[in-house]
Parts: sequence; C-alpha cells; structure tokens
Amino acid sequence: MRTIKDLSFGGERPLFESHNLRLENVTITEGESGIKECSNIEAEQCRFEGKYPLWHVKGSKITNCYFAPGSRSAIWYSDDMVMEHCIIDAPKFFREMKNLTLIDVTINDADETCWNIDGLVIENVTLHEGTYPFMGCRNVKVKGLKSDSKYVFQYVKNVEIRDAHIVTKDAFWEVENVTIYDSYLDGEYLGWHSKNLRLVNCHIGGEQPLCYAENLVLKNCTFDAACDRAFEYSTVEADIRGHIESIKNPASGHITADSIGEIIIDENIKGPADCKIEVRGDSFPKGDSLNSPVPNPSEH
Repeated sequence: MRTIKDLSFGGERPLFESHNLRLENVTITEGESGIKECSNIEAEQCRFEGKYPLWHVKGSKITNCYFAPGSRSAIWYSDDMVMEHCIIDAPKFFREMKNLTLIDVTINDADETCWNIDGLVIENVTLHEGTYPFMGCRNVKVKGLKSDSKYVFQYVKNVEIRDAHIVTKDAFWEVENVTIYDSYLDGEYLGWHSKNLRLVNCHIGGEQPLCYAENLVLKNCTFDAACDRAFEYSTVEADIRGHIESIKNPASGHITADSIGEIIIDENIKGPADCKIEVRGDSFPKGDSLNSPVPNPSEH
C-alpha cells in the first residue's frame, strides 16, 4: 500500500482512480471529488474541506478525521466503509451505500444524512440538528445513539436499536421490522404507519404516539404525561409500566397498564374494535365508567 503524508490536495479530482492508498495527515482543500472512483483507501488524521471528497470508493477505513462544513455530500456510492473517531460538520453525508460502519462518530449537521444505506452498523454515534437522517436504510444495527435531529428513521426496514436517546418529531414512520431496546424516545407522532415495530424496556414521550400501527408490540415500557391519545387505529400488544395519560380507539389487541387516565372509544373507531384494555387486575372499557362511550363494533 502506497502512503502519502503531510500534503494538501485541491482542485478537481486530485486523487482520481487511486487504489491501495494510505493518507496520513493529508488535507483535501476546496475543490470537488478529491478521492473518486478509488478502492482500498485508508485515511488517518486527515482533513476534508472540499465538496464530494469520497464518491464511488470501494473499501475504505477513515479514522480520526475531520470533515469541514464545506465538505457537504461527502460520501456517496461508496461501499464497505468503516469510519471511526471522526467529527463531521457538513450535511448530506452517506448516501446510496452498502456496508457502512460508524464507530464513535459525531455529526453536527445531520441534515439528510445516511439515506438508503443497506447494511449500516452504528456504535456510539451522536447526531445534531437537521432532518430525515437514516431515510430508507435497510439492515441496520445500532448500539449507542444520541440524536436531536427531526424525523429520524423513516421508511427503514430490518432495524435493531439498543441504548438510544432520541429527541425528535415524526420518528419511525412507515417502518417495517424494527425493534428498539432500552431506549429513550421523545417525539410527537412516534411510529405512525409502522409494521412490526417492537419496543422493549423503552421510555416514550410526545403527543399521540404509535397510531396507525400494524402488529405493534410494547414490553415493559413507560410513558411521559404528554403521551395522549396513544394507539389510535393500531393493532397492538402492549405491556405498560406505570401510568399512561390516554388511549384512543385502538383497533385490536391487548393493552395492560398500571393506571390509565382516559380511554377514548368513540364513533370513529375502526373494526374489529375489540382491543382488550386492562388496568392490572381490572378490564376496560366498562360502559361509561371512564366517561368514554363504547360503540357497538358491529356498527363499524
């Protein structure tokens, strides 16, 4: 493997079609496509300033590097990449890729980051700001994620998340086969239109969570007081620890909680309208005991 140290490259495509190359303390300055159509690339303690620095790269390891704000849309169409201990201050990173691993990476402008990645591994990653990170990703494993970006994990499939702290809005929409363990999820309209979403040992915050969901499962989960009108039109199996403020029009399944502030069953409920709702040791609905009318399911 050839090594380049302590140099700077600028302009357009300065290292085009490089192969079996190691970069140490190299700066890619203003310009475009510094490392393009390359393979087997290593970069250690490098700085990337120009646009589109790593496109169409096959096989790479990026370690202890910095990506400046000008390096927007830096890494697209690049497969089999491992990035460790890096800081990214630019948006629209990582698109249309296969087999991407991010370990101890901080992304300070996560706008439209990680789109359409097949085979994504995340360990101890932090996201700040921006919208729609992880859009359309498939076959994802996460262990340790902190994010305050909006609209995270939309249209994703086959995802396992552990130890995440996510503060967001409209997260996990239209997802399929997603399981989240031991995580804090705070965001309005969480998990709408999902299929096979499972939450295990999670704490949930935000308005109107988990509506229009199909085959939704919750095990040993807790809810903030702001979580009102949960589970509308969802098919759900839920084990809730502690209190949930309100449940509205679940379609079917079984919901158990330690206490429930309000159960809303109104004329808009969708069939089969046979969800069993229990406060541990008691069953609801029971006529108007919670001031909630209970319609005849046959009328819907």
